[in-house]
Amino acid sequence: MSEIIITDLVVPERLDSAEAAEFHAMVTIGNRQAELDAGIDDLSETAEELLPSWRDQTDRSQRGFIARRHGEIVGAAYLSTANDERATSADTGVMVTPAHWGDGVEQALLERVEQTARELGRSSVQSWTLHPAASNGRMLTPTTGWGRVSTTPLSELLIAHGYVLEQVERNSVLPLDRPLTMVAEKLRAAIAFAGDDYRVVSWTLPTPEHLRAGYADVISRMATDVPSGDLDIDEEVWDADRVVRHDRNIADGGQMLSVTAVEHSPTGRLVAFNELVIGADRSGVTHQFGTLVVKEHRGRRLGTIVKCANLLRWRDIAPGSPKVSTFNAEENRPMLDINEAIGFVPASYAGGWQKKLD
Repeated sequence: MSEIIITDLVVPERLDSAEAAEFHAMVTIGNRQAELDAGIDDLSETAEELLPSWRDQTDRSQRGFIARRHGEIVGAAYLSTANDERATSADTGVMVTPAHWGDGVEQALLERVEQTARELGRSSVQSWTLHPAASNGRMLTPTTGWGRVSTTPLSELLIAHGYVLEQVERNSVLPLDRPLTMVAEKLRAAIAFAGDDYRVVSWTLPTPEHLRAGYADVISRMATDVPSGDLDIDEEVWDADRVVRHDRNIADGGQMLSVTAVEHSPTGRLVAFNELVIGADRSGVTHQFGTLVVKEHRGRRLGTIVKCANLLRWRDIAPGSPKVSTFNAEENRPMLDINEAIGFVPASYAGGWQKKLD
């Protein structure tokens, strides 16, 4: 077997420069692997969308690795860590060209990212795998007991290296090429149910200055208020300055993002939000980023309000987008109930894996 050479990824300043070849290769290999594993082509990303967050590492550090054999790029991996000194976990992903899967490239990359995580003092590593909607025989059940996923070469790799499947998420899609009658009906009923203490607030990035602190606060609750099984989720500090950086990175990647939130009028706090984003190709798939209702305001149909209001708003913002794609934990029945009621259907699944490091 010829030697596998792994080097640190060169993060380019510009994507049209000679030094951007590795970055482009990583994105291409990752998209191909996602398509093969999930069985759909809805989940691809572009180098333009990803580069800003790799260039601005104020809040999270991104490290990349490139695998070569005979000088040819045959795989890549990344390690993402929060810069907060209290953080204990690391997120990783391994991707290999189909022709070289099983040749030892994937093992070499995984060992490299685990070694780096240990050097950074992290106590756990997490990774997400994609899986088709249809079963293929052998099925895996997470420790939460909610949902199942079929095996893939990547999931088999993680199992062999001591990773535990902690959670399953459902990827659902909603077609946008039809009237959103049910969405409008659900929104009207939810607003009436919530009552006068709650009002809808919406904006398209950049976030208005007077909303930045509230937006930061509700984003930070994603680490504590979203079901995550036994995954070690680090709390991250968000403030108005981080929201400005977040908005700038989205815009610099050519993306457009709409936020619909609910404000609790007696306190002036944002207590729920939903984000929809689309890439530079405004006729492409829309993706939902965050959706959350903070714990103390649940049971008032605020999740329905932010989801439905943002969907109706989105028809004017990106009328050429054919569908919305979203991920939700299988144990998060309240959100899945909302999705199903307005027409979302399963498209693929994701598995959340974790390994405790020695």
